[in-house]
Amino acid sequence: MINARNMIRTLGNEPPLLADGRRAPDRREISLRWLSGTFLTGITSSILMGVALFAALDGRQQLAIPAEASASLPLEDEPDTVSRGGRLLGGNIVAMPTDRKVMEVSTVVHEGNKEIIRRRPFAHVKMNLAANHVAQEDYPDFDPLTIFSSSEGEAPAPGTTALIYGSEVESEVSLRALPFPASGARYPYAPSMSLEEVEENVRSNGSVLTDGNTQLSALYYVDPQRFSAAEDSLDLTAGLTARIVEQNMSVAPAEPVTPETRDYADDIIPIRAEKDVATALKDVGYPEGKAEEIAGHLGNRLSEPKLFPGDVLRIGVVQQGEMVLVVRASIYRRGQHEVTIALNDHGRMIDGEEPPMIDAVAGAFSDQPVQVATGRELPRVYDGIYRAALSYGMTTDMTGLLVKLLASSVDLQAQLKPTDRIEAFFSAQDESGQASEQSELLYVNAHFGDTTTRFYRFQDPQDGAIDYYDAEGRSIRQFLLRNPVPNGRLTSGFGMRRHPILRYARMHTGTDWAAPRGTPIIAAGNGVVETAGWDKGGYGNQTIIRHANGYVSSYNHQSAIAKGIKPGAKVKQGQVIGYVGSTGLSTGAHLHYELIVNGSKVDPMKIRLPGGKSLEGDNLARFKEERTRIDALLGTGGDPAEVASR
Repeated sequence: MINARNMIRTLGNEPPLLADGRRAPDRREISLRWLSGTFLTGITSSILMGVALFAALDGRQQLAIPAEASASLPLEDEPDTVSRGGRLLGGNIVAMPTDRKVMEVSTVVHEGNKEIIRRRPFAHVKMNLAANHVAQEDYPDFDPLTIFSSSEGEAPAPGTTALIYGSEVESEVSLRALPFPASGARYPYAPSMSLEEVEENVRSNGSVLTDGNTQLSALYYVDPQRFSAAEDSLDLTAGLTARIVEQNMSVAPAEPVTPETRDYADDIIPIRAEKDVATALKDVGYPEGKAEEIAGHLGNRLSEPKLFPGDVLRIGVVQQGEMVLVVRASIYRRGQHEVTIALNDHGRMIDGEEPPMIDAVAGAFSDQPVQVATGRELPRVYDGIYRAALSYGMTTDMTGLLVKLLASSVDLQAQLKPTDRIEAFFSAQDESGQASEQSELLYVNAHFGDTTTRFYRFQDPQDGAIDYYDAEGRSIRQFLLRNPVPNGRLTSGFGMRRHPILRYARMHTGTDWAAPRGTPIIAAGNGVVETAGWDKGGYGNQTIIRHANGYVSSYNHQSAIAKGIKPGAKVKQGQVIGYVGSTGLSTGAHLHYELIVNGSKVDPMKIRLPGGKSLEGDNLARFKEERTRIDALLGTGGDPAEVASR
């Protein structure tokens, strides 16, 4: 058992030995020299660490600045290379990526007996028709006759229009297919090699199949003894190469661009009329909740929570797939930065630093004329389509074609709804995304109310006919129009009535469309003219057109028949074939229109008409291939090089 005496005996009872006459320190005393030294050392270390941290942050008060990627600029000399100290992300996107994109797509076109593969710019636009667009040029007034009878021009020769190629090419490639010379070869075939000759060839030439410093073929690694001349002469290190990498540099393959790749963009919104921030954001398509949230943060930091003509609203967004996150918002007034808010690491909006200036902010008002303020009423569908399409770079002719294709399923004179929108894909003349007279409209996806119309362009390789088809290969055009006089007024329907001249009841076998004398009459559908001339039975000047599947249309009482309309002539839907008159048994200028199905006259207004033609066989297979390529570019597949964005 350990007691006090035993403990003292263990520790010793002699005083410690001291040097220089000093006494042992008392543990109850405090060393002021040691305490002051420790305190000064701590203060000095804190000051030095603070100075180093301040120098590393370069005067910043935040460890991270949201959306800093916009500060980078594209490399002009070598855009695809990265040097030491350079940024990996180029700032070549200056707008909302879901609004308009210009991409380079490989296309193939037939020229003679060759196929030319080249890269061409294509524009992919998503237009919110209810936004306050301003057309960059005048467009025609609404005229139903012009819409239905407008000519689409002569179809190009089969194979001369550009088709989307399945692979990417770096430059123009010319391909020429020739039949394999199965017989009548100009040169004699060399005799076949024996097995020994093949092995000797591999042994002597296999090691030199290289690409630069990288060996591509090393067949003797499979069985070294088989291709070695001697047992000890085989060098297993042949073909092994080393690559010298510069110090402090990482070499990694480029990350593939997919729809899930995170991308940053700046949405530039020029303000042309006085409005609040929330209204400006909702006008260009931002959800109401997000618009109100951003407006609340910006309004608290502005002396006047209003935007005035000449202001520029700059919204920084990060997009990944279907997710779009607003990470920064800035306001510029009279060309000067006013305020910026940014998303911090905790998901809260705080005051942010002024982002680097980009050309899109300085030139926000240079590419469009001054916009005239409109009332609260939304325009007609017709006007909304033209204004949006022209402001997004489409030509007047291309927009007219778009209107014509939508006319059969959309009421063009109805008022726009806030949700009405059109997605289009067309070829462009350059990286600006502007269409030219040679541009082609390839794809349209239109939403009007609860109706969705989606169609693709396809050219028949046999006769060169161009048409637009839905996803299943059915033409979106009506088989027959019910009204051959778009400006006419229905005055008499199909059925029994009292004849105005004969004065007794008889069957009225058609519909009467009243219009001024000389009003153009258009063909109800594609077909062949059977009769064009005077009818002795009271119909006056009459034209009869035979259509497919037993349908025949008859146009009567014309004042004159259009030039070129004669028996055997082929006509297209919407083509002018004659003019309203009052010839034959008629009391006034009108068109008596009849529709005959398998020899029986039917009511043109009530009969259920078939749709347009449907693709079959090889044409359907080719159409589906083209549709798949377009869907891959615009949806879930493909990674074309993006060259611009708005």
